[in-house]
Amino acid sequence: MSEPIKTGDTISVNYTGKYEDGTVFDTSEGRAPLTFTVGQGQLIRGFDEAVIGMTEGGKKQVTVPPDEGYGEHSDELVFSIPRDRVPDHIELEQGLQLTLTDQSGNQLPAVVEKVTDDSVTMDANHPLSGHTLVFDIEIVATGLTPDAE
Repeated sequence: MSEPIKTGDTISVNYTGKYEDGTVFDTSEGRAPLTFTVGQGQLIRGFDEAVIGMTEGGKKQVTVPPDEGYGEHSDELVFSIPRDRVPDHIELEQGLQLTLTDQSGNQLPAVVEKVTDDSVTMDANHPLSGHTLVFDIEIVATGLTPDAE
């Protein structure tokens, strides 16, 4: 039996992420397992903490509230910009994902929420913010070296 997983261990997992209603939003099924170092901030806190103490071959389901996942939805991250500030070659439609650049040069992903003749309403919240998430986790390997990714 392998040693229980602790912070700093590099591990591989198979996972399925679902909303509370069971709708799958992400899975490793059909892909290589996800490899990461526990406690390094590579994943959301609720997932990262859920694997601590598990062992190779172990399976569990964990429910992650917004404050341990992608945070609460923030109205401050929903904003409108003048439509004429969007380049003409971009065909604006609801749901379009764009990358904006702030005044400091930082890249900010955002989704078009609404388009009018005069303005474009954007939402820069993470698409999973505000949601309680459910993950099915299976530990595939432990004791990996960090460059095994």
